[in-house]
Amino acid sequence: MTPAPAPALPLKVVLGLALTILLDTAVQLFWKDAVSGLPQGPLAVEVLGALHQPLFLLVVALMLGQFLNWMLVLEHADLSYAHAITALSYASVSVASLLWLDERMDGLQAAGVVLILAGVWRISQGGHVSVTEPGHER
Repeated sequence: MTPAPAPALPLKVVLGLALTILLDTAVQLFWKDAVSGLPQGPLAVEVLGALHQPLFLLVVALMLGQFLNWMLVLEHADLSYAHAITALSYASVSVASLLWLDERMDGLQAAGVVLILAGVWRISQGGHVSVTEPGHER
């Protein structure tokens, strides 16, 4: 007997997960750029430098957006499924770092990205199965 196919992911979950990956990628890239522009010195100098750097304010805003988006995604998706899919941000940050930050990637790192992509693909094939508690609808 063949098991019934898992229900399709709702569009709002797909869009929410895509936004999660996009926001996480942006946070990582802007964070690195912001940190590299900090003045060197005692902690107080670095903290004051961060407070006066617009990129840090952008990072904080993006992190807030990330949190709010994640809460919305989790209203409609299982944590075990959604969290696994967001591992795609490891791959997107690696590729974006190559393109925009002129970073290098060796063969082992590239193999890691491929393994992440394969793992996320495998998890996505398992379907989106939710178990709701009695009296709690998604």
